[in-house]
Amino acid sequence: QVQVVESGGGLVQAGGSLRLSCAASGRTFRAMGWFRQAPGKEREFVAARGWTAGSTVYADSVKGRFTVSRDNAENTIYLQMNSLKPEDTAVYYCAAAIVAADLPSDYEYGYWGQGTQVTVSS
Repeated sequence: QVQVVESGGGLVQAGGSLRLSCAASGRTFRAMGWFRQAPGKEREFVAARGWTAGSTVYADSVKGRFTVSRDNAENTIYLQMNSLKPEDTAVYYCAAAIVAADLPSDYEYGYWGQGTQVTVSS
């Protein structure tokens, strides 16, 4: 049984930091990524990492502020979020893929977590 479980969300003031974690199990994955959905908006790509080439991709809106990393021993990724802004407020979803062709595209990911709320106050 495949499981994708996020943790680490919460409330933080603008300029602060949070670290999200995500663990996936039950299959062999080739990439994992983070997406987010703010109220009234569509889900958008945040960051992702491919296992084979070690490729890392970020949305323009988070470049220089967010860092995605992997625990090489596990199907676990982290999202370190620094210099948070109120517009980063959203439910953050972790996703896992068995292929790693187009990391920013949500259709690549067949397995999703339940989401974790991140709220940034001004």
